[in-house]
Amino acid sequence: MSATPQRHRRTRRLALTALAVATAGGAMLAAALPAGAASGDGYGRDHDRGRTVDVQMLSFNDLHGTLEPPQGSSGNVTERQADGTTKAIPAGGVEYLATSLREARKGHRYSVTAAAGDMIGASPMVSGLFHDEPAIEALNDLDLDVSSVGNHEFDEGKTELRRMQYGGCHPVEGCFEPGKEFGGAEFKYLAANVVDDRTKRPMLNPTYIWKKGDVKIGFIGVTLEGTPDIVTADGVKGLTFGDEVETINKYADQLNRQGVKSIVALIHEGGLPASGAYNYDCNVPGAGAGISGAIVDIAKNVSPKVDALVTGHTHQAYACNIPDPAGNSRTVTSAASYGRLYTDTTLTYDRRTKDIVRTPVKAPLVVQKVVNRDQPKAPDLTELIQRWNALAAPIANRPMGYISADIAGRGSTEYEKPLGSVIADAQLEALAPADKGGAQLALMNPGGIRSDLAYKAAGAEGDGVVTYGESYTVQPFTNMMTVVDLTGAQLITALQQQVTGPVNGLSPKILQVSKGFTYTLDTTKAGADRIVVDSVKLNGEAIDPARTYRVAMNEFLAGGGDGFGVLKEHKNKLVGASDLDIFNAYLTGHSSPAAPLAPPAADRITVIK
Repeated sequence: MSATPQRHRRTRRLALTALAVATAGGAMLAAALPAGAASGDGYGRDHDRGRTVDVQMLSFNDLHGTLEPPQGSSGNVTERQADGTTKAIPAGGVEYLATSLREARKGHRYSVTAAAGDMIGASPMVSGLFHDEPAIEALNDLDLDVSSVGNHEFDEGKTELRRMQYGGCHPVEGCFEPGKEFGGAEFKYLAANVVDDRTKRPMLNPTYIWKKGDVKIGFIGVTLEGTPDIVTADGVKGLTFGDEVETINKYADQLNRQGVKSIVALIHEGGLPASGAYNYDCNVPGAGAGISGAIVDIAKNVSPKVDALVTGHTHQAYACNIPDPAGNSRTVTSAASYGRLYTDTTLTYDRRTKDIVRTPVKAPLVVQKVVNRDQPKAPDLTELIQRWNALAAPIANRPMGYISADIAGRGSTEYEKPLGSVIADAQLEALAPADKGGAQLALMNPGGIRSDLAYKAAGAEGDGVVTYGESYTVQPFTNMMTVVDLTGAQLITALQQQVTGPVNGLSPKILQVSKGFTYTLDTTKAGADRIVVDSVKLNGEAIDPARTYRVAMNEFLAGGGDGFGVLKEHKNKLVGASDLDIFNAYLTGHSSPAAPLAPPAADRITVIK
């Protein structure tokens, strides 16, 4: 545990630039207001009353190296209107996030910025091509103070994650910019529940103590215990992931013994609000009534010594009050993903008790703010993006294919995603030849689809052109593809595992399937019964439980990732090309300027609602 600045910590900027930054104009939701609070009580600027002082905590999560505004529907946030309708607002991009955060900090003597993991990993090409050094550099420029690790921080393993923290050039590819060595993160990465099997100690700092004058706030950072289930085996090799609640409570006790009574937990695990609108009130009809998922039980069991929970992982937006075990109101927040939102929380610090003021009816004040794109861009972040884009341009700007309209992937809320169908079809086509594996169908995990394909040009390539950089953003993991033997019974079990188990039972992970594989998903039923077994067919013929099928899938799924344990039981595995190479080959082979690829019909999974 360290309260001292990291060796790379820069001096805080006293003057941003000569640019006059206009008001950010982010839309707000005042959530968790204490009983009797008035709108004109001066919320939004520091109050130093002698005994108590307001501390501003700005937080976000799941940036995933998204430096430029996300394309397509994944670049919008949903805002609920007064009449009950919803409105899509374009949001995100670190140039705008920097402006928003800098504007928000004005007038606040006490301001700390924190994040809840997945700052890097599954990143668009401008960051991912360079092993996320650009994203870390951008986070430094955003003046981030502290972040928990998330599961995607482990995509390239513990050694690479330590390089992200402490700096140094890539061990294989070296330094990406002539004469420049990567300096590492100027913020603290926390990994309290990630133990190095060799040293038996957390692989990174478990806690961080933020200090300003006589005010001290401790941060504990954890990722979800189930990280090994959703990261490749190589990424978590030599590491053990502990229980989130036990770990947080352990370090909360330690911080208390050091005299730190104000504590925030940064947890890369999340919830599922009943509405996708960022300004949905999840405290109606009661505290935390409108949210479900893993974070609810965590919040109910984390020690009362912890004053606020900043969460992530589910890419949802919420600001809820979930009472702690002592019955006092406690905020649980998440700011969606990709830098489209940030959360502004006011923590009232009592100098006598050194604790945050909380009671059964009073929790910290929370406001969710949209990172609008109608505000000025931060020029230093613009320069950063331009610099890295110039390095990536020879590869990123190559056209791979052409589309006639947006093909929704990550931004789709439907179980069957048009882009998922395209990817599965590409994998089947590439691996169907006998010498490539003889695949009869393909399965694609929905979490591996990281973006949409947008028709509108992002640069100078022209509308409808899909560049290598854009296809890379959709499939950034470059997973190797496999073709394996599965019985019909195992295939049906895999479909049932989409909607069962401790995670998928609460938040289904519906596999994307190739053309010709069809079935019915009955959401009116519970558990495995949601898969209508006699509806599962391949090319119109019912799946035979006793028959063996050749199935294409990426290495992650073949290893049982995302809760699909039955897929590990495969036989006769053949390894093929990478998912990205296959995707690009399909785009090139199935489209041209005169005959662009159209979004496929969603007719493979029949959903009963």
